Amino acid sequence: MSKEKSSSKNNHLFLCGRDLDFVPLLFGSDINVYSLARAFHEKYGLHSTVWGKYATGPCYNSDIITFYACEQNDLPEYFMQHVWDFAKQHRDKKVLLIGCGDNYVKLCCDHLGNYPENVIAPYPDRELVHTLFHKERFYRLCEHHGIAYPKTFIYRREMGANFSLPFKPPYILKPSNPIMYWQCSYPAQKKVYRLEDRAGLEKILDQIYAAGYTDSMVIQDFIPGDDTYMRVMTGYSNKEARVELMALGHVLLEEHTPQGIGNHAVIINEFNEALAYKLKKFLETIRFVGFSNFDLKYDQRDGKFKVLELNVRQGRSNYYVTGSGHNLAEYVVNDYIFDKPTGFTIVNEKYLWSVVPKRVMFSYIQPQSYRDEMKMLINEGRVNNPLYYAADLKFKRRLSLFKSQLGHIYKYRKYMGNNTPLNPASLDSEPCGQ
Repeated sequence: MSKEKSSSKNNHLFLCGRDLDFVPLLFGSDINVYSLARAFHEKYGLHSTVWGKYATGPCYNSDIITFYACEQNDLPEYFMQHVWDFAKQHRDKKVLLIGCGDNYVKLCCDHLGNYPENVIAPYPDRELVHTLFHKERFYRLCEHHGIAYPKTFIYRREMGANFSLPFKPPYILKPSNPIMYWQCSYPAQKKVYRLEDRAGLEKILDQIYAAGYTDSMVIQDFIPGDDTYMRVMTGYSNKEARVELMALGHVLLEEHTPQGIGNHAVIINEFNEALAYKLKKFLETIRFVGFSNFDLKYDQRDGKFKVLELNVRQGRSNYYVTGSGHNLAEYVVNDYIFDKPTGFTIVNEKYLWSVVPKRVMFSYIQPQSYRDEMKMLINEGRVNNPLYYAADLKFKRRLSLFKSQLGHIYKYRKYMGNNTPLNPASLDSEPCGQ
């Protein structure tokens, strides 16, 4: 097990005339984790302790994070050892335990009731979490509560090729059990497949089950439309299962690498009161607790937003909420540390979130109206790449981020073609905000 620590700084702050009596413990290492750690640092000046699998990624070599690497990090015995050791080292403080990936969220929930007394895990009960994680069971829950989702067929291995589908191609194919799916790796594995015909569908199903996957697969009707038809709704439900925050993001661009399909790259905040209240009612009815993250797509055929999945955590793009003025760390701290309930807020501030260079944004996002809106927000300074944080930009880190931005240009050219930017002013490879 390797360990990497950031340079130490003094996190002993005063708030309202008293010492802060909590510390964040985060699991993961991607943009999701860094964005939440940044939220804690912006609001409270706190360094987050982060456990990831490898000494790489946006949390590594950060001045606002104490980072540890352990390849067995997502095995129950290692996970619990890390939590118990950290809780013991900080026995005089409350520990906010937050998983930032599905595997870590599952671990957090599986061990509810078995943590040291000073550990707080802001999650719903294990049974609900397992229902929401498993897409087959989740869609049944949506059906019961009147939540729209794409036309769906549940496939099981024993069906072989003896099944008929109630919709025409193209087909969307994804696992019911994503945690098991990623444990069964195979060449050219993708997060989600879009398949143009029945033969292609059967071929991929055979590959998936040959790799050792045993659970059901979800085959869905493809909702027409490019990335700009996607939406993301981030929420926070307090410990009484009452929703305090809903923030809708209009996705303008996603990643298109095989394992990154569906990851957001560019988002502008959007206001939709009816959708916010509908999903709020759903969350409160099922007694959900903590951060929630809905992926949705607008279906122009019937004018409905269809839910694709519900993540039991804040999403990878969560800083589109914090950056718009609604710090996500503050919600969980007010709830569990200060016991300070707040009213219900639907975010209505326009803000541009992006993890790709302006060259990519203005090359691959259509139509012109979206580019005009992005240009306006950039000119007004209402824009941010969460990884470019002024308090965490030493030369070595800045160089690493610059290389990452160039990598995005290469990846989009490889998977989406070499589009010519229509706005010459956007040709730099710098991020669109800091």
